[in-house]
Amino acid sequence: QVQLVESGGGLVQPGGSLRLSCAASGVTLATYAIGWFRRAPGKEREGVSCIDRPDRRTYYADSIKGRFSISRDNVKNTVYLQMNSLKPEDTAVYYCATNGPWLTCPTEGTDFGSWGQGTQVTVSS
Repeated sequence: QVQLVESGGGLVQPGGSLRLSCAASGVTLATYAIGWFRRAPGKEREGVSCIDRPDRRTYYADSIKGRFSISRDNVKNTVYLQMNSLKPEDTAVYYCATNGPWLTCPTEGTDFGSWGQGTQVTVSS
C-alpha cells in the first residue's frame, strides 16, 4: 500500500499563498490518481482537487476554483497543491489521497481509500 506524506502547511494571512506537497516512496506517483481533500474543525471532509493521467485535473469545490491548482512533478515524484488568495474558510487539515495505481480520479472528491497524515493550513490575521 502506498504511503503518502504531506508537507507545506502552516499559518498564513488572508490573501496569502501556500504550496502543499504530497510525496511517496517506493512507488511511481505518475501512475496514480492523486487527490486532495480537507477537513475543517467540526465539518465533514471536503474534496478539493485531483490529478490523474495524463495530468487531467479535477476541482471539486466551487469555493477553490480559480484560486487553487494541482500539478505533479514526475521527476520529484511529488504532487502539489498551489493555494492562492487564501481565505479563513480554507483553514483545515489537508490530506493527499489515492485509490491506487492506474485508476482515475473519483467522481466524489472524498472517495479515496488511502491518505496521508495530513498537514494543517491555518489562514488567519
